[in-house]
Amino acid sequence: MMNPRVAAARLRERLSGIRERLPRGSIAVAGTVLVLAVGGAVLARTLDVGAVVGAAAAADPRLLLAALVVYLLSWPVRGRRYGDILAPMGHRCRTGFLTAAVFASQTANLIVPARAGDGVRAYLLKRRREVPYPTGVASLAVERAFDLVALGALGGAALAALLAGGRSVPPDGSGRAVAAAAGTAFAAAAFSVVAVAVARTDRRFGPALRERTAGSRLSGVVDAAVRFGAAVRVVAADAGAVARVSLASGVVWAADALTAVLVLAALVGGFGGGVDPATLLVVGTLAVSAGNLAKVLPLSQGGIGLYEAAFTGIVVATTPIPAETALAAAALDHALKNAVTLAGGGVVAAAFDLSVTRSPDEPEPEPDAAATRSASDR
Repeated sequence: MMNPRVAAARLRERLSGIRERLPRGSIAVAGTVLVLAVGGAVLARTLDVGAVVGAAAAADPRLLLAALVVYLLSWPVRGRRYGDILAPMGHRCRTGFLTAAVFASQTANLIVPARAGDGVRAYLLKRRREVPYPTGVASLAVERAFDLVALGALGGAALAALLAGGRSVPPDGSGRAVAAAAGTAFAAAAFSVVAVAVARTDRRFGPALRERTAGSRLSGVVDAAVRFGAAVRVVAADAGAVARVSLASGVVWAADALTAVLVLAALVGGFGGGVDPATLLVVGTLAVSAGNLAKVLPLSQGGIGLYEAAFTGIVVATTPIPAETALAAAALDHALKNAVTLAGGGVVAAAFDLSVTRSPDEPEPEPDAAATRSASDR
């Protein structure tokens, strides 16, 4: 009989060989196909597809236009927020350029599997503003941390407002969706807050952790966590930067939620169409928080299907809005945001002669003293 350890080692080798033979990103593509197939099957069996299409077709175009304007206005805030993240790292860039860089990377993430499009932003920063690759990657990690804090805070506030209003959550599948969204929002916000709080202290955990895990399977994970903590420390040490980035993150995701609320209102007859405006605002905010946190799971390209499922589950669980209408709103909201992202990214790609369908192949240089000086705008 084969030793279990030997068998496990051989299995890992075979799996590793399979992964190496698969094209890059094929797992994410397969996940997208699987999510859409399962979602389509559930949709066909449980919902009236015609009613979903009819609800989308009957949407109020004025409210959809308002949603589009709100979402467009959030993009310069994204660019300014990214500038506030880079500034403590020693690099100052104009908001226009940074907004373009964010557009390019977000567009690439919709096209390139496994969020490999983030490399496009690091590439632009390196080529156009001489920001070293390690700094560009670290700044993206910091941005993600503040995103989680903002989403968790908005979701928690929306749930608190929902419960304070006396609305009960049914103890069935839809109620469990609300509970899962609340738990995920809390966990995401708590993790990010703790990371920032630890980063603001003077204690250095990296060397001790690396020493304890040296040579073990956890060494890679610990090393990545230590690098992430060091990146957060640079920004967290600047109280002004923390305040500005936190405020901007709240504005970005509040605008994202307001966009979804306007889309939802467009499908239910406006803010006076039978659903209380305050309820629409609270439920829409909670649904957007749940949908975006669901997209964190790398199960489908661009979170397609995951966002719609989480959004629909929250709306159905907390309002009398039919599931068909809720799904139509989720699909329209996601489509509107992706369309804006793709259009903006296309303009940026044309302006910078950039291909957003592939990540740059240049190796990351080692940081040096000269590379950390501020890059002037040209």
